[in-house]
Amino acid sequence: MADDGERLAPRGLSSAVVGVGIDVVDITRFMLTLDRAPRLRERLFTAAERDLPPSSLAARFAAKEAIAKALGSPGGMRWHDCTVHRVVGGAPRVEIVGTVAEVAERLGVTHWHLSLSHDAGIASAIAIASREA
Repeated sequence: MADDGERLAPRGLSSAVVGVGIDVVDITRFMLTLDRAPRLRERLFTAAERDLPPSSLAARFAAKEAIAKALGSPGGMRWHDCTVHRVVGGAPRVEIVGTVAEVAERLGVTHWHLSLSHDAGIASAIAIASREA
């Protein structure tokens, strides 16, 4: 550890955490809910997300919940204003517009760090909202 006050991160890469969110979803229970309420799929997911396999859908729902929590869970955000994109060989990418982008901008969020996982019937996501320090 540096003792002269140097930053731990390389210069120019320093950031401050604005918020952290985490969520877990039981995949079977989530899919049963979507089956019981068919219009819910259209309400929760953008066209780019709707036709993904069950584990991926549940993980994206967990991601949207985690993103909302990282923003302080303000009311009024619309599900379609957040899309989680798959990036082959890399971390998922968050695309925000409208109500979600407005809250993020108000809080100074400039970067998203997102991790998704699904195993043993559970999907999980963690979201970290950050801004340049």
